[in-house]
Amino acid sequence: MDRFEQNEKTPVTEGICLLTAVSPRRDEGTSPTGIIGRKLARQLLAMGRQVRVMAETDQCGGWPDTVEVVEGSITRPLECARAFDGAEAVFLAGAHASTVQDALALMRDASARRVVLLSSHGPEYEEANPPETWFWLAIEKAVERSGIDWTHIRPSAVMGAAVEGTYPATGSDWPDTVRADGVVREAFLGRGHYPFIHEEDLAAVVAAALTGDDHTRTIIEAVGPPLSTRSRIRSIAAALGRDIGTVDLAPDQGRANWRRLGWPDGAIDVTLYALEEYGTHYAELLQWTLDQRPSVQDIIGRPLRTYDDWVSENIDSFR
Repeated sequence: MDRFEQNEKTPVTEGICLLTAVSPRRDEGTSPTGIIGRKLARQLLAMGRQVRVMAETDQCGGWPDTVEVVEGSITRPLECARAFDGAEAVFLAGAHASTVQDALALMRDASARRVVLLSSHGPEYEEANPPETWFWLAIEKAVERSGIDWTHIRPSAVMGAAVEGTYPATGSDWPDTVRADGVVREAFLGRGHYPFIHEEDLAAVVAAALTGDDHTRTIIEAVGPPLSTRSRIRSIAAALGRDIGTVDLAPDQGRANWRRLGWPDGAIDVTLYALEEYGTHYAELLQWTLDQRPSVQDIIGRPLRTYDDWVSENIDSFR
């Protein structure tokens, strides 16, 4: 069922930017669509753009007053087809490979000019497997064949996923364990690294792709530098003003712990592999990040926000 909520102050501008947001998922390579979307909505409104959001039920709150909210799911786009009416540009976040063709058909019917896909870090590795097993790559290919101008954004882990709980590598259980007993338990704690990007910076990359032509038909690797697990723990401890205990889990213990928390094996496999790989090949993978062009900083025109910045903004989640 569609439910439109529109504030009378919504500005009337040419072309609607449609954003999509889904409930947190515990799958491989997912990002916190609601957290990113709310940052993006504020940035687009500040640019004078009209914003509509298609959001699943638990993601309908927390948007700026002038945003038009449609209750529905991009995974079932035909059920809320009128959300696409007048959409000039679409931020496609949380799409599913089985229904993305329906969403793209509705965009074409609405004469949308641009679609910016929130993809995943490293879907090119799916090419080593049979096409019937592709997920993110299948969505990317469908978007490319849609006839609509496109941009794929492949983000590294989003810092805010630790709060929304959409990826184990972000420390998705840390708020709970730090609050409960002041401890972080993690596999590869001594040498694990993972690349992170602040959701505000990622939203700024999306805004640039949605509103300009510089990144049409390109893939943007929206990656931040690899951060060590220990450095992230130190950031949280410093903001709390107290020590945080640590337990370095063996990989099998880490797997068992994440399984207890409801993570599927695919997401756990990717996490364990990446934590070890970034730790073992840190210099090489850091250089790969630095070599990306355009860089995130090139696109957004300012220095990236740091993990310390993110912690200071979200420290109440750990108290």
